[in-house]
Amino acid sequence: MGFGDLKSPTGLQVLKDYLQDKKLHPRYVPSQADVAVFEAVSHPRPADLYHALHWYNHIKSLKKEKASLPGAKKALGKYGPANVEDTTGNGATDSKDDDDIDLFGSNEEEESEEANRLREECLAQYESKKAEKRALVAKSSILLDVKPWDDEADMAKLEECVSSIQADGLVWGYSKLVPVGYGIKKLQIQCVVEDNKVGTDMLEEQTTAFEDYVQSMDMAAFNKI
Repeated sequence: MGFGDLKSPTGLQVLKDYLQDKKLHPRYVPSQADVAVFEAVSHPRPADLYHALHWYNHIKSLKKEKASLPGAKKALGKYGPANVEDTTGNGATDSKDDDDIDLFGSNEEEESEEANRLREECLAQYESKKAEKRALVAKSSILLDVKPWDDEADMAKLEECVSSIQADGLVWGYSKLVPVGYGIKKLQIQCVVEDNKVGTDMLEEQTTAFEDYVQSMDMAAFNKI
């Protein structure tokens, strides 16, 4: 059993053929078997050995994580296809080892422990992110124009009335008086609302309820946040 000399074109071709039906997939968890073979290869492979190159670049990207990968590193001769003579001098293996060791996470013990743990962690992170997205609240910024009846209106009292409107999901912002004409000024006031709690109809109904001061209310601007 073994890949042979992984520094030779023949050994690299054996590695490429061996990896052909073991492409990376979401459930793949690297192990110390990958590290042992990676270290024997020692440098990037030609692009024509694409399966080996893909695998090599993936293991190389792990960097500091290599030491914490599951499994125990064994002699290079214990990895690879059974029909290739081991010429590296790294030791052979018996049939039991042949059955137990493979690249690409096929070791059942490692798969059942480390791989399952990693998958559970990934699923937990995914569910956590989904929960955070569901927690995001849709909000809008609204600029209101509130007009008085005439130029004798008490605008300070009008503003006090409007800003006294309270509701869950409603926050008042800045305000100012804007000249309209003939000495009349309108109140321009900004608020932020949670869309599923506060609607523009409710704002208009409660604002115009101060009929002693308010003639009408219009939305000057409406923007989603």
